[in-house]
Amino acid sequence: MKPQLAESVFVRACRREAVPHTPVWYMRQAGRSLPEYRRVRAGVEMLTACATPDLVVEITMQPVRRYGTDAAIFFSDIVVPLKAIGVDLDIKPGVGPVVETPIRDKTGVDTLRPLEPDDVPYVTEAVGALTGELGGTPLIGFAGGPFTLASYLIEGGPSKNHDRTKAMMYGEPELWHSLMERLGAITLAFLRVQALAGASAVQLFDSWVGAVAPQDYRTYVLPHTSRIFAGLADLGVPRIHFGVGTGELLGLMGEAGADVVGVDWRVPLDEAALRVGAGKALQGNLDPAILLAPWEVVESRARDVLERGRVAEGHVFNLGHGVLPSTDPDQLARLTDLVHEASAR
Repeated sequence: MKPQLAESVFVRACRREAVPHTPVWYMRQAGRSLPEYRRVRAGVEMLTACATPDLVVEITMQPVRRYGTDAAIFFSDIVVPLKAIGVDLDIKPGVGPVVETPIRDKTGVDTLRPLEPDDVPYVTEAVGALTGELGGTPLIGFAGGPFTLASYLIEGGPSKNHDRTKAMMYGEPELWHSLMERLGAITLAFLRVQALAGASAVQLFDSWVGAVAPQDYRTYVLPHTSRIFAGLADLGVPRIHFGVGTGELLGLMGEAGADVVGVDWRVPLDEAALRVGAGKALQGNLDPAILLAPWEVVESRARDVLERGRVAEGHVFNLGHGVLPSTDPDQLARLTDLVHEASAR
């Protein structure tokens, strides 16, 4: 990592080092809330956009230009590596990822081959271009966590209760672990491609893993997530772990090997720090819906998040999940300025 990136406020906070102010970036900061995003995405399907380096660069840069965030998040989607290895899937507007032939037996699992860097040349190209354009602003690479990917593959699309997923997990543990091993290896390869191309940090989004009870997480998910984080250790980039509804799992998510544990809006950061334990930075955790309220509400809640975040050994300000499409970009611009000013040491 270039010295200027290693010394950036975002990377320093991830490493629990002293910072001049709390760094801030937003999940889904490059997306539908931005008019400039809607313009460049008009008529372009999501997976096509993710495989077009010029578009990836432009979309990733948009919020950095507009808000002056302390990090950029690589524009992609968690199903990109699955598509790259030949899984027949599409992202349907208003629905999400839809898999043509769900994977529910050994034959299906065996169709998942390892991901090679040559499968995603557009990722390497876009990351390289972005690191040049971003200068001293770090780029965060990302991938979907194995439980979340498994759920999409088994259910065939988004699911409220993950019924079929849990049925395999509980009823066919051998098949489950075989699927998770393959997905873990694909995820690790995808994150390594981004880090080796120049990403300064990586985030594992296991969005739906909050559906799993702690004892089941330890048995069915933790070994695979741990292998991903261990497989990134030699690269020296901060590793962030985030899931939604994971209040009961925060300690285990820290145990999995991330440097930074992302917290959704349900658990206050001072409480999250106790659950995660020593030796980790925290990221979060303003409720995205608060941005739809008047500015006075946003300001008071953001100050509360910053105050509670002081308890953590390192704090990266973020939302508790992605920016909602109906968010006024001016609210995020004001919020970014507020975080920088209110946290100035």
